[in-house]
Amino acid sequence: MLRIRGLLGVSTLLLSTAIYSQGIEEDDGIVEMEDYSIEYAATINASELRDHLMIIASDEFEGRETGMPGQKKAAEYIANYFEGLQIAPYNGMTYFQEYPLKREMFTSTTCKVGSEEFKFIKDFYFFGSGVSRDLNISEITIAGYGIGSEDWNDYTNLDVTNKFVLILSGAPTDKKGNFLVESTELEMWAADWRLKTEDLKSRGAKGAFIINEEYESYMSRVKYYLENPGMSLLEDEETNEAESFQTVFISPDMANVILNNSKNKNIKKLKKRLNNRKSIKERTIGLNIDLDRENKIENFTGENVLAFIEGTDLKEEVVVVTAHYDHIGKKGDEINNGADDDGSGTVSALEIAEAFQMAKLQGHGPRRSVLVMTVSGEEKGLLGSRYYSDHPIYPLENTVANLNIDMIGRMDEAHKDSADYIYLIGSDKLSTDLHEISEIANSEYINLALDYTYNDPDDPNKFYYRSDHYNFAKHGIPVIFYFSGVHEDYHRPTDTPDKILYDKLEKVARLVFHTAWELANRDDAPVVDKENEFDN
Repeated sequence: MLRIRGLLGVSTLLLSTAIYSQGIEEDDGIVEMEDYSIEYAATINASELRDHLMIIASDEFEGRETGMPGQKKAAEYIANYFEGLQIAPYNGMTYFQEYPLKREMFTSTTCKVGSEEFKFIKDFYFFGSGVSRDLNISEITIAGYGIGSEDWNDYTNLDVTNKFVLILSGAPTDKKGNFLVESTELEMWAADWRLKTEDLKSRGAKGAFIINEEYESYMSRVKYYLENPGMSLLEDEETNEAESFQTVFISPDMANVILNNSKNKNIKKLKKRLNNRKSIKERTIGLNIDLDRENKIENFTGENVLAFIEGTDLKEEVVVVTAHYDHIGKKGDEINNGADDDGSGTVSALEIAEAFQMAKLQGHGPRRSVLVMTVSGEEKGLLGSRYYSDHPIYPLENTVANLNIDMIGRMDEAHKDSADYIYLIGSDKLSTDLHEISEIANSEYINLALDYTYNDPDDPNKFYYRSDHYNFAKHGIPVIFYFSGVHEDYHRPTDTPDKILYDKLEKVARLVFHTAWELANRDDAPVVDKENEFDN
């Protein structure tokens, strides 16, 4: 019981802002409010989370790769669980929101530089639709490191409009490997090639050939994904491929063949001039570069699985809880079970759905509706959540917040002395209210250490853009991303249920529930009082 002393009028006012409370009893001027959230949060426990995860992350589900049998089995398991909770199908017929996908496999793709032929994966690579058509180029422009900042600008007196551009990865350094310019911004450019390609797009370039000097070691990590089909939403085919930006990563050997057709000769000499702040000898190389894509395309469907718990007096407004239940599947005979990524979030979502549904069945249901949605396609580019945000079943204008759970069952090196923490990302990006609600929920009920390291806009990992909450945030919906950090088993077959810290998982899942409970029951939705960067 929460006991708030005072006159009835004052207490009634307090009721509208008191966190998580329902049910008023009067006793000699004392107003008592029963905190039902504690009762229903207690249904989220380590034992049931473990039971679910032992199934979701078992070999039977084959790593839950989107479009594969294991993902379909996981979807059925989740839907059957929702049905067992007596949660009605969202349209009276199904728990699935199906969405159309395209699987694309590149076979004998090659690239000729002059008369010399190079092969996909061995000498160059691109991701998904990074190259959406055959390329036939007669010249390429060298733009150094491809950095366009105040501290270092490779585009001074250089027009790259309608050009294909050759750039180095990283940023300029001295012989000891230290950045020539001490700059946080320069570190970001060095860490994230997307900054370079986005900048090139804004300058009107047609595409980029990015030299990956760590090609062999990098390829050992990504070869599996390149050899397996890329995936995209089928509706993306409607975009104008002729206008799309093309991004190709090339090996040092391939880069040196290109550079040898100019006065720059090779990577070493080019970098030496750049790092000594000397101008590039020859900016434009007249050279035929022909990339021929040979691919195989298959159309299929993915599934988001929805549990909709209808609210009472504010039922038209919706709180959305998400977790992705897909993972990266099999690599040969090895199964990537994805216990933490994101089995931990998936089973937490199941338990949160159970807690809200139990409250509803016992007459203490939420005022706002709660949508617990497990999505697929996250590992392929946030595809399931993107499809939902583009084709919402419940109007986005009525969606008050999204709480997204992605990897919450382990601990990282930065917190090796204590597992009682969680990274929060995005809580204050759009709404001061949401951030405060989250902080209060934690201090009142859970008391984890809330770590905002990855919430820093300058953090090079850019996690804010890398999970399903992103597709809600870009529509101006306040979000929180719950994350316990990367560990040595990330995207490896060793991410197994026996390594999950179930007591920690219980605490974080309860924190999400308490936060969702307040969002679903308070008088006012969190106010969006921050500028949305996606509107710029």
